[in-house]
Amino acid sequence: MSFQKVCTLDEVWEGEMTEVEVGEHVIVLLGMDGGEVRAFQGVCPHQDIPLCEGQFDGKVLMCRAHQWTFDARTGAGINPGDCRLAQYPVRIEGEDVLVDAADVTPLFAHS
Repeated sequence: MSFQKVCTLDEVWEGEMTEVEVGEHVIVLLGMDGGEVRAFQGVCPHQDIPLCEGQFDGKVLMCRAHQWTFDARTGAGINPGDCRLAQYPVRIEGEDVLVDAADVTPLFAHS
């Protein structure tokens, strides 16, 4: 695994999201309830819309363009249910947030 520092915990607040890049990967970081950080592909699998422009309520991530929604714990599609977001491994070291993008390929769905 090849973890890279992408930000600090001060930049990922609970119930909020932020976009980072690791190489050519655009990644959305989600501040989960309790302070856990999750990382998913940063573009909607529907039409490459940046997910950071959407909405995140702490549990569900919604794309702004067509309201595709995803479970923020797993990346599984809620609407529609036959899609998902690629998830990136996250590690916290002190106050640093590290993400490993080495073996992750963003997923794309039907249109």
